[in-house]
Amino acid sequence: MAKEFEEIAVQAKKYRKVQTLMHYINKQTIINEHNNQQSGKATGIDGINKEIYDEKLEENVENLIKRMKTFGYKPKAVRRTYIPKAGSDKLRPLGIPSYEDKLVQGVMRKILDEIYEGKFYDFSYGFRKNRNCHQAITEVNKTIMTNKTSYIVDADIKGFFDNVDHEWLMKFLENDIEDKNYLRYIKRFLKAGIIEELNYYESDKGTPQGGIISPVLANIYLHYVLDKWFEIAVKKQCRGEVSIIRYADDFICFFQYKEEAEKFYKDLEERLNKFGLELSKEKSKIIKFGRFAKQNNENSKTETFDFLGFTHINGKTRTGKYTVTHRSSSKKIKIKKTDIKEWIKENMHGEPAEVIKKINKKIVGHYAYYGISGNYQSLLNFYRFIVASFYKALTRRSQRQWINPRRYKMLLENFPIAKPKIYVNIW
Repeated sequence: MAKEFEEIAVQAKKYRKVQTLMHYINKQTIINEHNNQQSGKATGIDGINKEIYDEKLEENVENLIKRMKTFGYKPKAVRRTYIPKAGSDKLRPLGIPSYEDKLVQGVMRKILDEIYEGKFYDFSYGFRKNRNCHQAITEVNKTIMTNKTSYIVDADIKGFFDNVDHEWLMKFLENDIEDKNYLRYIKRFLKAGIIEELNYYESDKGTPQGGIISPVLANIYLHYVLDKWFEIAVKKQCRGEVSIIRYADDFICFFQYKEEAEKFYKDLEERLNKFGLELSKEKSKIIKFGRFAKQNNENSKTETFDFLGFTHINGKTRTGKYTVTHRSSSKKIKIKKTDIKEWIKENMHGEPAEVIKKINKKIVGHYAYYGISGNYQSLLNFYRFIVASFYKALTRRSQRQWINPRRYKMLLENFPIAKPKIYVNIW
C-alpha cells in the first residue's frame, strides 16, 4: 500500500462512508502515476504519450490540478480501434484513453482499491492486490475436494463490461463514498463516450473502455449485485453446503443439493436482470460434479467445466481415489497453437537462434500460467507441437531441404526451445 493512500483504508474501516478524497489527487500522486506509465504506448485522441507529456511535466501537472479544482477538467472520449482476435477472423475492440485521463484514473483507482479491499469477499480474486488466477484455481480444487459438492452452476454474464448500469453503479459508490466531487469525476469518466473513425458515440452504460479504473468499478458492481447477495441471501436459504468463487465476471457456484442449484440458477437470472445484466443461456449450465457425482455415475462419464482457461475434470489417482484434475482448455490451446504457428510462419526466414529466443519469450509465459500441479502432460504436448512446427517451417525456407532431423537436433542442443515445468502447486 502506498503511504499517501494509507489513511483511506483506515477511514473505510472506521466509518460507514469515506469523506474527503479529492485532495489525494494532487501534484505528487499524479507525477507518481506518470512515472509508472509504460513508454511507447498507443495514444488516445489527444495524440499525447508519456514522452511528450514528460517534456513539460511540472507545467502539465500543475495545469491539470488547477483544472480539476475548478471542474474545468473533463475526460476526453476514448479512441476505439480494433485488433485481431486470437484464433478467430473477428476483430476485438480496444479502447485507448487520453494520456491525462490515464493519470487521473490511475490515482482514482488506487483510492477505490483502498476503500474496497477491506469490503470485498475472500472468494473474489480478479483485479485485486496480491490475488491471482492460480489462487482461484487452488480454491476451486480445495472446495471440490473438501466440501460436499455434487452440483456446479457454471454461469456466464453476457457482455458484462459493456452493460454495467451507470445509475446502479453510482448508487453503489454513494453507499460507501461521501465525497460528491470525487463521485462527480467518476460519473464524467463513465459518460466520456467513444470516438471511432471520427464518429462520436455516447456511453450510456458499461465501464470506461480501456480505462485503468474499469476493473475496480466492475468488481464493485458485482460485489453488490452478486457477492453480497450470495453471501447474505443465497447461503441463508440453503440447507446444504454452498460456495462461490469469482474472478472478475467469471464465477462458478458449488452446491450440495440439486434442487438448491436449480433454484439459484433461476434466481440468478432474475437478480442479474434487475441490474441490467443478462445470463448467457448458451454458456451457462448446471452440471453434476464432485466426489458424490462421480460415485453415482460409475458407469457413465461425468461432465466437465471450464474456468480461467482450464478444463476441470472428475478423475482418479493411481490408487483409484477420487481427485479433480485440471487440464489446459482445448479451446484455449487451439487458439494458442494457431497463433504461434502463424507467428513461426511469418518469422521463419530469420536467424534460427534468434527466432528460438523469441519463441521462448512467447511460450515461457504460457508455461507460467498453465504450469499447475497435474497439468504437465498438456504442457509437454504443447512443447512437442512447437518443436514440430518450427522444424516444418525450417524445411520450407527454400525448395531444397537444408535441414534434416540430425541437424535440427544439434540446433536445439545449442539453442534449446524452452521446456515446460510446473510453476504452481495447487495441491
